[in-house]
Amino acid sequence: MKKIIAFAGSNSKQSINKQLVNYTANLIQDANFEVTILDLNDFEMPLYGIDRELQDGHPNSAKNLFNQIQNSDGILLSLAEHNGAYSTVFKNAFDWMSRINAKTFADKPMLLMATSPGGRGGASVLAMAKDRFPRHEARIVADFSLPLFGTHFQDGKIVEEALNSELLNKIEQFKNEINYGN
Repeated sequence: MKKIIAFAGSNSKQSINKQLVNYTANLIQDANFEVTILDLNDFEMPLYGIDRELQDGHPNSAKNLFNQIQNSDGILLSLAEHNGAYSTVFKNAFDWMSRINAKTFADKPMLLMATSPGGRGGASVLAMAKDRFPRHEARIVADFSLPLFGTHFQDGKIVEEALNSELLNKIEQFKNEINYGN
């Protein structure tokens, strides 16, 4: 059985990106894929700073999140967009993990997603991640943007048929890469 970790780059309890990642995880979960949903709230860590790192080393929570990535066969990540960039909680975790090992994502296949209440669906944070993550050995197999979350996601699912079909196609790409990729 292949192990996938799924999480949102948000610490909000009401996060729309958590809702999207949970929905997608349920679509992936089957007899061949075990999906573990992580919550960044379970990996609280101090604000990254070189002085803190030199004095205290890497926090256990950063090591634990890093190990979750290392021990997975694939990563499902939905990024919250705050002012066109990563949320602070995700950026902080990413900073700490990259100090543990710059090859943060360990060449694991990744389905990268974002959603937002607006019409761009997190396009800015997706562009930022697609540029940055490969430098940390992310193998982004597919990406998905869900615009207008409140309109297109209702009752725990994507209600816009074309967008749901697009996501299902991206999931198949992701699963195929995990099963047959290099």
